[in-house]
Amino acid sequence: MKEQAPQGVEPHIPNAARMYDYFLGGKDNFQADRDLADRVLSFLPETRDGTRENRALIGRFVRYLCEQGITQFLDLGSGLPAQENVHEVALRHTPDARVVYVDNDPVVATHGRALLADPERVAMVLGDVRRPKEILSSPEVRTLLDFERPVAVLMMFILHLIRDEDDPRGFVAAYRDALAPGSYLAISHVGSDSHTSVTDRVSQFYEAANMPFRPRPGEEISAFFGDFEFIPPGYLANGVGSELGWPYLEPGAPVFLDPDLALMGYAGIARKP
Repeated sequence: MKEQAPQGVEPHIPNAARMYDYFLGGKDNFQADRDLADRVLSFLPETRDGTRENRALIGRFVRYLCEQGITQFLDLGSGLPAQENVHEVALRHTPDARVVYVDNDPVVATHGRALLADPERVAMVLGDVRRPKEILSSPEVRTLLDFERPVAVLMMFILHLIRDEDDPRGFVAAYRDALAPGSYLAISHVGSDSHTSVTDRVSQFYEAANMPFRPRPGEEISAFFGDFEFIPPGYLANGVGSELGWPYLEPGAPVFLDPDLALMGYAGIARKP
């Protein structure tokens, strides 16, 4: 049976956002997404736990940012709606929060707009994060977010899905430059400093499906933050060591990731001086 898809969507071509949805146990995905995701899981079954932990990390980051007085969020490469979406966490802690989601997948945009019931507080933009000028000048972004005031830009689990040829350092810098002092940048990214045989094999799965997967060394990931100042402990976080503390870890909560495999992951929040 042919799968039904929104206009402009090729269901036979796997998509990272829909694979992420599948890893989380969602149902907004197609057979091509499941096939590639299952190949990854057959080699690295811990991917499900890693994806769920990344989702929980987003929630902790948003809570932390709310604690710092941030009321505006730009979530780039947001993916399909799931449990504890950015706007749900933000509005729970900051009733006057404003959130704009951006994704280039029409499936994500369709589902996002259907679930985001408050256009005065939350918007979904169908757009390419690699084109910051278009994103930052879009009517939805300009209507909800005031860039004269601090904004938190979230780039969670997205930059390692972008090839070097697309100049991620350049477009991330453009977003940084658009922000007011006191703004924040949050990034999570698969690293290439450890378990290179694992990341190389996963990259092969993605490339075979004509999809980018570009783990990077911690030094390159840290460079995405430019001159922004990392929150305590003051550097790009790697793994799940107890020294990282909140918001990288939930105090008193068990960590389900294997500590060794967790070294494949980097995350950071930094503030614009």
